[in-house]
Amino acid sequence: MPFHLSPAVWLLLASVLVQLLYAAYYFLPFARRPAAPAPAPEGAEPVSVLVCAHNEEENLRRLLPRLLQQDYPAGFEIVLIDDRSTDGTALYVQQLAQYYPHVHLVTVASTPAGLSPKKYALTLGIKTTSYSRLLFTDADCVPATQQWLGLMQSGFQHPADVVLGYSPYTQETGFLNKLIRFETFLTGAQYLSFAWRGRAYMGVGRNLAYTRQVFHLTKGFASHIRSLGGDDDLLVQDAVARGARVAVVAEPQAHILSQPARSWGAWWRQKRRHLSAGHRYRWPDRLRLGTFIGANLVFYGTAIGLLFSPSNWVLLAAVWAVRTVAVTVVYDQLSRRLDDQLPPAWVPVLDAVYFFCYLALGISLFLYRTLRWK
Repeated sequence: MPFHLSPAVWLLLASVLVQLLYAAYYFLPFARRPAAPAPAPEGAEPVSVLVCAHNEEENLRRLLPRLLQQDYPAGFEIVLIDDRSTDGTALYVQQLAQYYPHVHLVTVASTPAGLSPKKYALTLGIKTTSYSRLLFTDADCVPATQQWLGLMQSGFQHPADVVLGYSPYTQETGFLNKLIRFETFLTGAQYLSFAWRGRAYMGVGRNLAYTRQVFHLTKGFASHIRSLGGDDDLLVQDAVARGARVAVVAEPQAHILSQPARSWGAWWRQKRRHLSAGHRYRWPDRLRLGTFIGANLVFYGTAIGLLFSPSNWVLLAAVWAVRTVAVTVVYDQLSRRLDDQLPPAWVPVLDAVYFFCYLALGISLFLYRTLRWK
């Protein structure tokens, strides 16, 4: 008697196969890549570190001392862009500048109507920089080590015009923190491993570097200056489209540690803003990302449907077990390489919750497009 599988089972198997192919080609090789060599001192150049802040005095009191302690003999300046703050941000930076001449303050009093506040502020800050290499982070972050600046600038020695770093969120209690860290880890696994394979499509502004020449090449943020999000990923999109070379620096010593959202609402608004730039990606990037995300969504949707088909329960359990083991092992190796580990037992749960949240976010953006910056 011939053995027949229903179309739903074939769809389930196909979705798992796609996920395994991504793991085999992108994720596992990236996780097993050799450690990066120490930066070559002869290739070091002075760097401008830019921080855009809006009412971030408390966070800046944590960040700026850590920046000033960076071990980088080639020299650097810190450009703090005060974007319409009403707290003590400007006064605090002015006080620092009295003791540290390489700390500079750029004040943004207002933003022209219709322009992205952060992109406008960053543009003004970049215009004041003294050096051709630019390194960006956010006010609510801190470098993981004193070697952050040196390691990130070493990416330019590949040679490269854009350097992508990684920025995990700090560990706290609660399920939301685990979900945020998992989502950040999975996003990082994608954009870092894709770039390592020569298919760069985004970076994160919390840990990103590029040259002033790249900024001029892309005409700054001109192509998306009216879009709220995308000061990082859309600039990388434009840079790659114009032939910029991209390097990845994902060593744990080069990480920037970020403060996670502490409420579901704050995280939801943050993710909506981040995902809003996706429709501007180039078609190959959208196809590559869409295939990965779609395969995972198809897997969960089909698996739920097959739960109502008792004749397929054994096969469903077997496929689910294989997929769960494979995903857990691959993600565990990646998280060890990035030094951003979650308990392996949580991975299957977080993976399922994340993709259902992703689906809900996509529907939300389709139905309600209004976004806001601080």
